[in-house]
Amino acid sequence: MGRRSLLMASGVIGAAGALTLAPVSFAEADQAHAAGSAGAGVPADGTEVTRVITGHLETGAADFVYLPVEVPRGVNQIAVSYTYDKPSVPSGTPGNSCDVGIFDQRGTALGGKGFRGWSGGARTSFVVNSDDTTPGYLPGPVEHGTWNVVLGPYQIAPQGMNYSVTVTLRYGPAGTPFTPSYPSERATGRGRAWYRGDCHLHTVHSDGKRLPSEVAAGARAAGLDFIVSTDHNTSSAHAVWGQYAGPDLLIVNGEEITTRNGHWLALGLDSGAWIDWRYRSRDDAFARFARQVRRQGGLVVPAHPYCPYVACQWKFGYEDADAVEVWNGPWTYDDESAVDTWDAMLGAAMRKGEDWLPAMANSDAHSVPQVIGLPQTVVYADDLSRRAVIEGIREGRTYVAESSAVTVAFTATGGGRQAAIAETLTVDGDTPVDVRLEVSGVPNGTVRLITDEGQMHQESLDASGSGTVVWRTTASLAAYVRAEVRHPKADGTPGKGNTMAADLQWGPMAALTNPIVLKVRD
Repeated sequence: MGRRSLLMASGVIGAAGALTLAPVSFAEADQAHAAGSAGAGVPADGTEVTRVITGHLETGAADFVYLPVEVPRGVNQIAVSYTYDKPSVPSGTPGNSCDVGIFDQRGTALGGKGFRGWSGGARTSFVVNSDDTTPGYLPGPVEHGTWNVVLGPYQIAPQGMNYSVTVTLRYGPAGTPFTPSYPSERATGRGRAWYRGDCHLHTVHSDGKRLPSEVAAGARAAGLDFIVSTDHNTSSAHAVWGQYAGPDLLIVNGEEITTRNGHWLALGLDSGAWIDWRYRSRDDAFARFARQVRRQGGLVVPAHPYCPYVACQWKFGYEDADAVEVWNGPWTYDDESAVDTWDAMLGAAMRKGEDWLPAMANSDAHSVPQVIGLPQTVVYADDLSRRAVIEGIREGRTYVAESSAVTVAFTATGGGRQAAIAETLTVDGDTPVDVRLEVSGVPNGTVRLITDEGQMHQESLDASGSGTVVWRTTASLAAYVRAEVRHPKADGTPGKGNTMAADLQWGPMAALTNPIVLKVRD
């Protein structure tokens, strides 16, 4: 049994780049069905009532378009599908692209409690109910009140965008309540040791193609000790990871927050915690949500800051960041830019005597053939637990590598003392400091030792991919030292520092360390 009607949308523009359309009511349909039900106050169980809402958005429309839906009592499911046109546009001109999600009767306030799911542009339809909700959406009862379907038209063609939204309510008792399976806070570790992880991964709960089970299997195959779940703008996957974690694999909750002015990772969230994404850098809201993450003991990490895609480049600055993702997926030119910016920030931090920002690397894998664990962050942590891993990343006790086949050990020794990655070696200004890098897993690789002056030493590895490089400096000459290991260039040559050429002077990155700080004793 069903009923369908067509409505034309109109609305008003509100604050914070939002447009609210006229409410959609199901009251008339309810009354009609109730009249045909013997003594019933609501339509019979299994009854479905549909509304179709159409409209047009011009170029320059609000970031988010809210379609209020008045949900009566007795509804146990809301189903939404949407379409929009894709007219031809001139080369170089963005065409139409539109995301979708939903908020429940608790409202759409920024950072509020009403969030019930988001699928971006990955799906054209979704269902919310108690027990069989679409991935990306939060299962639970469909309470009466004003729900809001949310459209996110992040690109609109010069001709504008014609859209159609279909909302179907189904009546009946609520289904069996969903039982979440959150991951454990701890796995079986090796005590204080190096642990490998990938902190940027997607599943079918956002725009990934892999099931959570497939991501967990891929992590184990890659030799990882931990992963962080970071589906876009939703926390729905948190509740399924428990069945895929285990003594050998720590799974940590997270989210990739996808704003119009860049993406950032919230790593180490409480189970079920959700971080809002509906703001731009000009809205001065980022710091608020960064604090929300830190109150949970988590990390704020700008992701792929030079990614060339629409809305991906980082525009919020780094004052509220805990680390930065300088390497995202297979090595490309935007990663070179990210490392250069990070290195410049290291120099500024040393000059000002401030804390420096750690670097990390992740795969951002969505689907085959993208490789889970390429690259990965290797953390020196007290144990294999959420708290210990997050703290190790926060303190910069990390290096990054393209796979579990690549290992490095990096130290600086002088004046009878030794410092490792993220530590400070304090010595007299003229005390000799021996910087030592041990590498394995990079055949014919090139080792680069870099300070605040730039590259100060270069040395090649042989075909075995293993070797030890030692270089001497002093704290008066180097405020910090960090290491890179590069693959040969495409022509087989090792590359050469302190030169300029039309092409990149280095091959792809194989490993990169956070710095050792060298400080002159007062």
